[in-house]
Amino acid sequence: MGSDPMKKKRTKRQPKPYWEKAYRGHAYWQGKVKLGRVTLDAGHAAGAHGRYRWEAAGRLGQAETLHKAKAAVELAVALSDKQLPLFD
Repeated sequence: MGSDPMKKKRTKRQPKPYWEKAYRGHAYWQGKVKLGRVTLDAGHAAGAHGRYRWEAAGRLGQAETLHKAKAAVELAVALSDKQLPLFD
């Protein structure tokens, strides 16, 4: 009945990231940390590319649809966790 030496220690889980609607856009949060955001481009002219602007993990971009912009933010956040910083 002792402690099992092969038992793993529990680590505190990070809260799951979620989208929250904001004024003129959406924000991607994990707890109290903002991971990224998507905003509607006010200067978008008819026929121009990139209706939605997104920012996450030091990257910027544009997308035609809100769904694609959110997917780009989620991908940028996921890749930032996997890549090691160059100059740290």
